[in-house]
Amino acid sequence: MNEKELILIVDDEVQIRRLLEITLSSNGYKVLSAATGHEGISQAASHPPVLIILDLGLPDTDGFVILKKLREWYLKPIIILSVRSSEDDIIKALDNGANDYLTKPFRTGELLARIRVAIRQNQGNSDNPRFLFESLEIDLISHIARKNSEILKLTSTEFSLLALFAKNEGRVLTHHYILKEVWGMGYMEQTQYLRVFVAQLRKKIEDNPAKPKLLITESGIGYRFGS
Repeated sequence: MNEKELILIVDDEVQIRRLLEITLSSNGYKVLSAATGHEGISQAASHPPVLIILDLGLPDTDGFVILKKLREWYLKPIIILSVRSSEDDIIKALDNGANDYLTKPFRTGELLARIRVAIRQNQGNSDNPRFLFESLEIDLISHIARKNSEILKLTSTEFSLLALFAKNEGRVLTHHYILKEVWGMGYMEQTQYLRVFVAQLRKKIEDNPAKPKLLITESGIGYRFGS
């Protein structure tokens, strides 16, 4: 990890900011912090971070508003860290551009892991034509996936679904987002349709489809791939 990687914390809780500053600094990151949404936007603009940790319960403006404003120009990862734990809030944050969502109280080890995945995925070349996940290889140019070096028999839709997951390694993708990207706007409410295809895909890419390690369900929200 590059020690010059800068992370911005936007949270009004002094104790949380202090905990995050200590945790991140001791793991080689540089840290900036802001107690309000507008201060966070100003900090992000003047000192562009490699990642932003954003609370939703800010004193000046709702965190969703800040998220939307940041996403007008800030293209790097944003992780929501909030006491709000409802599925509606999580889905709304992810659909509005958050890369990940953790609820308070949180485990620092898990947060650090999510940060590493988000930074790695962002630094990777989005046009990379090949992906490797353990024994699974995905080649976007040849439109072929292999498991243990053997070509998988995937339908065109299954491959499109797998490619979407591969290009978003470690990121929680909501049902609506996946359906829109793979099938189009007219299918955004067809979550059962998506579950059928995910089940079919798991049978082909997982060692044990009943206990998936690559394609993980985020209950009520969507799926996370590769982490």
